[in-house]
Order: sequence, then structure tokens, then C-alpha cells
Amino acid sequence: MTLKAEFEQYAENVKKVKSRPTDQELLDLYGLYKQAIIGDININKPGITDLKGKAKWEAWNSRKGMSNEDAMNAYISLAKEAIEKYGM
Repeated sequence: MTLKAEFEQYAENVKKVKSRPTDQELLDLYGLYKQAIIGDININKPGITDLKGKAKWEAWNSRKGMSNEDAMNAYISLAKEAIEKYGM
């Protein structure tokens, strides 16, 4: 299985966990996913009143400079942990 195929499989599987991961786990997964798929952040930071958007932007921006491959590997590791922790 290629890295991209494994990444896509875990991206689907992590959506099926029985319990909702913590907000921080979700933000970490989000940031790694966006970095793996798109690369460095390419949107403006949301305004101060958009707390959810700002948190997501910061989670993605914190991965700036990480290669797509490294982001995929980190995402897979985090997704495995979430699946083991919350069950499928």
C-alpha cells in the first residue's frame, strides 16, 4: 500500500471512531491533513470573532514547512492513536 493510499484509508477510518476525539486531537488531525493535502497554509487568518476558524488556521499554520510526506506519516500515527483510543 502506498503512503497516499494508507493516508486516505486512515483519513476515512478516523471519521468512524465511536467517541469524539478531544478538540486538540481534532485540531492536530486537521492541521496535518491540510498540510499533507495542500501544503503550507494559503489563506488569510480569520478575524478575532471567528474562534473556530482561527483555531483551525493556527493548527494548519503550525505545520508550515513540513513536507507532505512527513505530514502524512504524522497524520497516520495520530489517526492510529485516535482509533485505538476511541474505537471503531
